[in-house]
Amino acid sequence: MRARGPDRRSVLVGATAAVVGGLTACGHGDVPAPPELVIATGPPGAVYREIGGALADVLDERMPGTDVRSVESGASLDNVRLLASGQAQLGLANLDLVTAEEVTESEGLSAIGRVYDSFLHLLVMADSPVRELADLEGLRVSLGASDSGTEFTTTRIADAYGLTVDAVLVNQADSADLLSRGELDAMLSLTGIPTPAIASLALRRTVRLIDLSEAADALAQAHPEAYFPASIPATTYEGVPTTPTLSVPNLLLCRNDLDEDLAHLVADTLFTRSTHLAATRPEAAQINVRTGISTGDVPLHPGAERWFRDNKPI
Repeated sequence: MRARGPDRRSVLVGATAAVVGGLTACGHGDVPAPPELVIATGPPGAVYREIGGALADVLDERMPGTDVRSVESGASLDNVRLLASGQAQLGLANLDLVTAEEVTESEGLSAIGRVYDSFLHLLVMADSPVRELADLEGLRVSLGASDSGTEFTTTRIADAYGLTVDAVLVNQADSADLLSRGELDAMLSLTGIPTPAIASLALRRTVRLIDLSEAADALAQAHPEAYFPASIPATTYEGVPTTPTLSVPNLLLCRNDLDEDLAHLVADTLFTRSTHLAATRPEAAQINVRTGISTGDVPLHPGAERWFRDNKPI
């Protein structure tokens, strides 16, 4: 029953009213059946897009009376805005963006759970003179899609380092294409691993990832709840060795007014069907009860909180 792949413009602003008003009267054991459920995901070539679509497929199986849809978006910030405006009921977003004081749209939102971690990629072609973050000064660099988590995080890094670049705001797939054609000097992407656009490029061309350990340590010290030093393993992309970087947790968010039983059902689906989701996207293998409850300063929705309380790991 799910209409596949509409873009954000196809989502009716009244979607939230349909979900809140169309729920059947149900107790904790009943399955809610709103007329539709919209999941805000990400742009083409992004892990958000694929995991969000896979989650919509599984929810669609469990909710035969509901039109479950995933929609393309600019990613994190765009998803937060879609949730705040009522055009989506679920959406994926980076923890650092959701907890930032300047992102006021995140008020009124809560978490279903922590899903997986994104890793910051600074990618260049093999013959690039870029060897460290500072070498980007004055170069033409993709900072991700407009309103994405990549744009938010990389802008935060650039401001912290006083770095000025010729910024281009395009999605991961277009960034990889422009980089391969020499129309970009580098691309930055905060995403799960492996991310489809970069993996595809690495199979066709020789690329390099730049060590971001210094930036990772600085951000982790300034924002310890949101950033963590990490590494992209050598097995992630063809011909690319292990590279230090930073990671950011991703959350599945919902509106605070989402029905409690529906939020409970979404949490149950996310954490009990993670093996099914991982068959589509390997990042979903990270989804588990132990880390899922760790949503930082973002509170769990009461329905998700109840699910975690009932499903404590042994």
